[in-house]
Amino acid sequence: MKGQITGLVLAGGRALRMGGSDKGLVDLAGKPMVAWVIDCLREQVDELIINANRNRDVYGAMGYSVVADRSGDFQGPLAGMASGMQAATGEWLLTAPCDSPLVSPLLARRMWQACDQGADIAVAHDGERLQPVFAMIRCNLLGSLQAYLDSGGRKIDRWYGEHAMQTVDFSDCPDTFLNINEPADREQLEARLAAQGGGQE
Repeated sequence: MKGQITGLVLAGGRALRMGGSDKGLVDLAGKPMVAWVIDCLREQVDELIINANRNRDVYGAMGYSVVADRSGDFQGPLAGMASGMQAATGEWLLTAPCDSPLVSPLLARRMWQACDQGADIAVAHDGERLQPVFAMIRCNLLGSLQAYLDSGGRKIDRWYGEHAMQTVDFSDCPDTFLNINEPADREQLEARLAAQGGGQE
């Protein structure tokens, strides 16, 4: 895998259910939520990029390149993925959202195994449903993705379905998909982390 994978943390959404706060910068047990994801991903990839449409100077101060969506109208995660693919130096882009702070340390390895068997896109599956923002995508699909976005396409599953896609089983890693959407979610996870001594499992 060496030299081939660029990690992308998706932090470009509007976070309406969090009162419009920039979710990546919301504090979780003493550090911004995006920092939890960075800590999980950085050991798994060869470079790391943050996709953000607000507070880009704050994200940039974390020491990683920051890219915004091509359009400023919050087109959804595919737009962030397109910007990440354009900026990536690796052949593959590994994506994870900023509001899922307990990313599995096995994410890149398992995704890579699927792509190494011929897939152009690998997508995590939690045992019940697809988790489309946890994906590994071949960066040479950028032209296809940009054309899809330019045509008005926004649905991730539909674009994935146009390519050689492989689902990857993460049913044994449910915490990876723990999603902080509302203040109550953050409070519950903070209480759980405190009970565990503040660390990740």
